[in-house]
Amino acid sequence: MTSWNGYIFKDLSVTVAGLGVSGISAARALAGLGARITVVDGGDSATHQARAAELKSEGIAVRLGDADTLPEGTDLVVTSPGWKPSSPLFEAAAKAGVDVVGDVEIAWQLRGPDAAPWLAITGTNGKTTTTQMLASILTAAGLRTAAVGNIGTPIIDVVLQGAAYDVLAVELSSYQLHWAPSLRAHSAAVLNLAPDHLDWHGSMDAYAADKGRIYEGNTVACVYNVADTATEDLVREADVEEGCRAIGFTLGTPGPSQLGIVDGILVDRAFVTNRQKNAQELAEVSDVTPAAPHNLANALAAAALARAYGVEPAAVRDGLRAFRPDAHRIEHVADVDAVTYIDDSKATNTHAAEASLAAYESIVWIAGGLAKGATFDDLVKKSAKHLRGVVLIGADRALIREALARHAPEVPVVDLDRTDTGAMEAAVREAAALATAGDTVLMAPACASMDMFANYNKRGEAFADAVRELADTRA
Repeated sequence: MTSWNGYIFKDLSVTVAGLGVSGISAARALAGLGARITVVDGGDSATHQARAAELKSEGIAVRLGDADTLPEGTDLVVTSPGWKPSSPLFEAAAKAGVDVVGDVEIAWQLRGPDAAPWLAITGTNGKTTTTQMLASILTAAGLRTAAVGNIGTPIIDVVLQGAAYDVLAVELSSYQLHWAPSLRAHSAAVLNLAPDHLDWHGSMDAYAADKGRIYEGNTVACVYNVADTATEDLVREADVEEGCRAIGFTLGTPGPSQLGIVDGILVDRAFVTNRQKNAQELAEVSDVTPAAPHNLANALAAAALARAYGVEPAAVRDGLRAFRPDAHRIEHVADVDAVTYIDDSKATNTHAAEASLAAYESIVWIAGGLAKGATFDDLVKKSAKHLRGVVLIGADRALIREALARHAPEVPVVDLDRTDTGAMEAAVREAAALATAGDTVLMAPACASMDMFANYNKRGEAFADAVRELADTRA
């Protein structure tokens, strides 16, 4: 029988918190192992009701409209990633002496004896791109793999397929890591650390600590960002297996036990014989699309994890050449009147926007949305030299406007006092008026999208549509 922490899943009474993709996956998986499942969710929309009806037809109980009360007789709570630790349901579980874990923890516990090892990735920004790059490299090496976790197919579903995979590329959010106490990856990377989701974690220290859980018990390599000392600090604090190595990645010339860049070549001085003197060429900068600095950092982190798993250099090169990022990640939309238009709607926080702004020399920046408690002084100070003009949209645009007034007062600013979806078309027109030949109009909002759009994808689509309409009028 399959067990968890001394429990036998058969006949275990499990409460699953959340009727989203991961919650449904966990409910079905555990029900299939003989557990008695109750799914709880505070929502009661038509979508919730449809999902509930489907689960009920499979013999799974669902309670909608009440996410606070712990069902009587619960032995274990399995939570969806976004639920805060302070949720009343979890407080009730703690009082009752009931464990709370996440879907990643359950997936880890459900692995069979021949389970594929996990190469795990976290960080404030770049997780999805790096995970997809890693999967592309592993595929190029002839390995059966999948990009899973906080991306793609629910990780429980993949794990239950057993021997279908040789190795998994696993993206993990800080939420997922918080609820996965026994996870022990083959190798793992923390790409970067910047303030984010502090309302969930309570403090930057708590956020960093949850990110650092990814290194616990690593067997081969803990990959860190040389330019972000906080990631190296997490490696130092981790309790790893004997022989596990700290491997850095840098955009500069690498030292021993590092990967870096020399004369336009991505090189490895970590997984080579005599790393004090030797380096292995992996790929050219031009093999990475786009070759923006932060994307090169992503490529180096992915390469480090692949090399930790024993992947040959040619597969690193071929995997990076084959990879193309998802939409709305520094995506080239069009060139209009010798001005380049770039969609980086995925830059939903200041750290991501800073990386995007650093990739271009002369920028008309479209920014704004929901700040999520962020401040913008550091971002503007670091990016001011690149700014030719700024167009502000969204509910919290005043915060950016005030930072610009303090640290880049000479930069012209257009403040669009509207939050309807049509504001994006106006923003693109205003940006085009500020731009001259050779400039880049960059939509990297540094804010969440939900004040104006359903998600960052819809925001990016609105930008791309507005740029194409501009191009048609200038044709």
